[in-house]
Amino acid sequence: MTKIAVVTDSIACLPKELVQQYGIEVVPLEIIHDGKVYRDGVDIAPSEFYNLLVQTDKLPTTSAPSPGGYLKVLEKLARKGSDILVITLSTKFSTTIDSARTAADLIREKFRNITTEILDSRTAAGAQGLVVLAAARAAASGENLTRVIEVAKSVMTKVHLVAFLDTLYYLARGGRVPQAAAWANSLLKIKPVFQIIPLSGEASTACLVRTRTKAIDYLIKVARKRVSKSPLHAVVMHSNSLGEAEKLRDHLVSEFNCAEIYVRDFTPVMGVHTGPGLLGIAFYSDG
Repeated sequence: MTKIAVVTDSIACLPKELVQQYGIEVVPLEIIHDGKVYRDGVDIAPSEFYNLLVQTDKLPTTSAPSPGGYLKVLEKLARKGSDILVITLSTKFSTTIDSARTAADLIREKFRNITTEILDSRTAAGAQGLVVLAAARAAASGENLTRVIEVAKSVMTKVHLVAFLDTLYYLARGGRVPQAAAWANSLLKIKPVFQIIPLSGEASTACLVRTRTKAIDYLIKVARKRVSKSPLHAVVMHSNSLGEAEKLRDHLVSEFNCAEIYVRDFTPVMGVHTGPGLLGIAFYSDG
């Protein structure tokens, strides 16, 4: 039986031990600051990045992986005789999938006996990671490529992401919201809560609250509303808010039937726009 290899990008916020356990290949996006290029998750740790972010006068920029970055990984897997599934972050956030498609086309021409498929996860961050992890587990259990894709798509239909920002300052610096909105946010100390609902592919505002405590309460409320009694799969994401993230994880463990739950740094590539202080949950239940 042909082995199935699963590939994703660094937005997925996957625990390194699971990446190693399931042989998941992770292609890093890039952060550019003062003329230096950092590979996300390789050349700079999240804590280092967020410390840099609050100190710099010039906002870093980000870049999707090049087709060459994907090609190197895909060719290595193809030479091993593996069929390949590449799962990318939503096209609403990045052109990453275009690089993956270009590389896949080249692999199909060179390795006629290898099947390479590209799947837009229609989500991001920890929610994307949960889709990837489900696919990798299916592959590890011996499922064929068609079935591995079915498993990934099943999780895509039910995985939620909800998180809040400590400030709109970084979105305003990057031109994503008006400066006036960031000024009002700072003045009123509002915490914007955003969400990515299953298959939407883009973030939308869920509500505005005044304090971090109320924002955390809202995250838990959303989980209560959307989680069945079936086992919960979850990722708690944070940007330089580890203590709060661990407390939130502990609360979820005490309240829900957790099959798995991880605390992960929110990817710096998206953190360029969201800034430090983010806290959120990506989750789905089996039922």
